[in-house]
Amino acid sequence: MPTIGPMELVVILVILLLLFGAKKLPELARSIGTSAKELKGAMRDEPNKGKAQDESKDKKSA
Repeated sequence: MPTIGPMELVVILVILLLLFGAKKLPELARSIGTSAKELKGAMRDEPNKGKAQDESKDKKSA
């Protein structure tokens, strides 16, 4: 599987700069970071919700 080297990253950054402009890039990066943080938090909470729901169903059955 090919890896992304420093030259490829530079090309990607230049393309992003041309597409979005210098003023929009920090805003775009901030929104991507916020979205990733929310997704990570939701994924961490999801298994706990499933266990809590299963336990409450078990208590109702008993």
